[in-house]
Amino acid sequence: MTNDPRVSAPTTAPQALRPRRALIVVNPTAGTMAPETPTEATDLCREHLERVDVHITRHRQDARDTVRTALRRPRGEAPDLIVAIGGDGTVGEVIAGMADNHRPATAALAIVPAGTGNSGYRMVWGDLPWQDAVRAAVAGPAQDTATRHIDLALLVETGALVFLGACSGLIAQALETARGISLTGPARYERALAETARTFTAYPGRVTVDGSVVQEGGTVFANVGSGRIRGGQYVVLPWSVPDDGMLDVCVLGSEVHPSEVAGLTLTGAHLNRQGVVYARGRTIRVERLDGHPLCFEHDGELQPADGTAMTLKVLPAMIPVWGAPVTELTPAA
Repeated sequence: MTNDPRVSAPTTAPQALRPRRALIVVNPTAGTMAPETPTEATDLCREHLERVDVHITRHRQDARDTVRTALRRPRGEAPDLIVAIGGDGTVGEVIAGMADNHRPATAALAIVPAGTGNSGYRMVWGDLPWQDAVRAAVAGPAQDTATRHIDLALLVETGALVFLGACSGLIAQALETARGISLTGPARYERALAETARTFTAYPGRVTVDGSVVQEGGTVFANVGSGRIRGGQYVVLPWSVPDDGMLDVCVLGSEVHPSEVAGLTLTGAHLNRQGVVYARGRTIRVERLDGHPLCFEHDGELQPADGTAMTLKVLPAMIPVWGAPVTELTPAA
């Protein structure tokens, strides 16, 4: 089953105005953080904005709580730009703070990529140097800069907000393998994926989209979300549009050998293989049918293995994100 979503147009939403006040959130332990990056980003913001506050995170969820508190300040004092310096996990925490109580954000987001994969940055800016992206964001709307009101997903079982996507099976299990690999950047996950694939066994699964079963049987992975790229380079959801009000899902059945996954998803060639299902909808449920816990991650964070299913519901147009005003930033299959 393949449902090509390229006929769908992104949702329309008003453009954010030129920002005046920024909160910069820095994760100092991000995977590829250069020592000079926070200072350089802060200087770029202070050249153009009235007020710039900087917060260095100290523990998990610190980014979420700091952003949430800042946005509750009185009007005229709250930031209208949140700059996240870190990886996709940091961006996910920042977004959770921006979408407080699952309401659309009142500030816009700018991303400075400093993590292992940086898939969120690539989703909105492609390969543009981050310094140019920050300059564009602080300058406000222009011919080559716009805010895109991206969708999020609600992970029903935990109440967590999902930014890029959630994935079961091989891709999630590779994150556990990556903990023992000392490489940095995309090379770390590339090695982890290859090592995991050697011994990975497909699990008995089922995927339901808006109440209809689209796949049942041996499953290598099921990836759900609106982010085209995972792991910084794997084009898992080639047709996904982050602001179209829908979630995409790609399921690789056991017809695809785990060792083939990395090579196929680098270009989106997996969509041409037998046993691959691609669909889209507003509520997507991924299940493991043998009673064992479902191994899954979201936004690059491995989740506790304490349930047999994950259910995601789309939350449309939740976060204004500064980026290039185009939908095709990465090659589509």
